[in-house]
Amino acid sequence: MRIAILSRNENLYSTRRLKEAAEARGHQVDIIDTLHCYMDITSNSPKVRYNGEDLPQYDAVIPRIGSSITFYGTAVVRQFEMMNTFCVNESIAISRSRDKLRSLQLLSRKGIGLPRTGFASKPDKIQDLIRNVGGAPLVIKLLEGTQGIGVVLAETTKAAESVIEAFMGLKANILVQEFIKEANGADIRCFVVGGKVVAAMKRQAAEGEFRSNLHRGGTAKLVRLTKEQRATAINAAKAMGLRVCGVDILDSNHGPVVMEVNSSPGLEGIEKATGKDVAGLIVEYIEKNAKPYSSRSEGRG
Repeated sequence: MRIAILSRNENLYSTRRLKEAAEARGHQVDIIDTLHCYMDITSNSPKVRYNGEDLPQYDAVIPRIGSSITFYGTAVVRQFEMMNTFCVNESIAISRSRDKLRSLQLLSRKGIGLPRTGFASKPDKIQDLIRNVGGAPLVIKLLEGTQGIGVVLAETTKAAESVIEAFMGLKANILVQEFIKEANGADIRCFVVGGKVVAAMKRQAAEGEFRSNLHRGGTAKLVRLTKEQRATAINAAKAMGLRVCGVDILDSNHGPVVMEVNSSPGLEGIEKATGKDVAGLIVEYIEKNAKPYSSRSEGRG
């Protein structure tokens, strides 16, 4: 098969591993810089151009779309969809997961466990917004934040009021969520491929830190999931429409709650913590589900 990986950096661990895994199984792989793609949106003949030429018809595309280029990245993925190329994650599913508010609303509608969450533009009573999620301590998040950036733990009601007022003064969109104290600074990253959890790790925040992101000094180790945790991760991926994703779960007093569903989860942490060939499992999923272009149309474009 001929596979394209949409990635800004061919040297990133995840990009390298996907390329290695696909080539080891006999596939031809091209790494395409998403922002250098440009689209020919012609009736009945959509194309993606790159370096002055039409890109060939790929059998499958693996989108590795960073959050900072979501709008343009999903447009490129959508163009490949218009060309009937199998995309590991579809553009609409990536867009859903990147909108934190929308994703929480979709998960809520499906009855998936969530922390109590509030969202408001200009609440008349900030105190009521705070009470609605259970009071302090609570977590305040920028909608556009990633990798733990823009996430603040407010220990007291006064601190929460100050942070909320400051963010609103900057016209920032924020979520206010209950603080899951019983998680003890740990979360579980479940890696879902094709509706199955293929690997899971427990991430523990560094001492004095409540965010467990590995980018912020957290550590990771292999974890065995409960039936409820596994079902929560699978249902969250399904609600987003994502075939490949990372689902971050906290254990709360009222069961597993989903913190985030990541459409471009990193492979380094999960592969090193679990010893599993997650990249290979993604390629295996493509092999089972992507219909080769040669069988869809005569010849290649």
